[in-house]
Amino acid sequence: MLLKILKSKPDFAKSAEITTILDQSFQADKMKKEAEYFTKYEVAQNFERTYGWAWILQLDKELATWKDPQAKIWHKNLKPLTDEILKLWKDYLPKQTYPNRTGVHPNTAFAMSFALDWARATGYKDFEKILIEKSKYFYLKDEKTPAYLEPDGSDFFSPSLEIADLMRRLLPQKEFVNWLNKFYDERSIENISKIPVISDINDFQTVHLVGLSFTKAWCMKGIANALPKNHPLKSKFTRTADIFLKNALPLVFAGNYGGDHWLASFAVYALSQE
Repeated sequence: MLLKILKSKPDFAKSAEITTILDQSFQADKMKKEAEYFTKYEVAQNFERTYGWAWILQLDKELATWKDPQAKIWHKNLKPLTDEILKLWKDYLPKQTYPNRTGVHPNTAFAMSFALDWARATGYKDFEKILIEKSKYFYLKDEKTPAYLEPDGSDFFSPSLEIADLMRRLLPQKEFVNWLNKFYDERSIENISKIPVISDINDFQTVHLVGLSFTKAWCMKGIANALPKNHPLKSKFTRTADIFLKNALPLVFAGNYGGDHWLASFAVYALSQE
């Protein structure tokens, strides 16, 4: 979140403070220790799989695509950790027989979307190929997804929208439209377009539903951008994404630590997906 703000708003009033914080974080010795954690302890191979792995690659992508001299140093320092995450992912994907279709951290489609974006931005063609093949294996035959049952009580992902947002990244437009038309029926579309009800924003699980609005918004934006002008979901998803953002933004700091420590990052990412 801080990196995205610094990168996109260089004249932001807090830029110097943000730069200091990031520079302290991206120290070479600290990044090496982060990377060593995954090799020092066997149980760590599963740590943050694949949610945290995805965010590390997203972080690396932001650095890799920024020409700022300081960012180049940070990117170099981050490399040991990025390399370790890439190795873990390459080891894991061949063994992953089934995708996780949950609405929380282990969601497979979310992580593979970020990983695919990273692979393309950084030129890792072999990893991109693996991700595309595995994504098709997991989801290409999906039809009539039961999105009318979403969400669960602590979801911050829409399982169906995460899948659709992944598939729009790897299918040509015509193939994606054919796939999407089979994937959703009208009942499911209407259900995922509803604003989540937040009964208690101070509850550490219920507050996840605030994040659900942000992830729905960025998925709907991405899907809408991939659709042809005449597809009915193009305008519907664009309008609905704006409604989700308008509803969720005032709630980012309306609760307690349960939401404060992560919602702003979701908000910034959703706002950046224009």
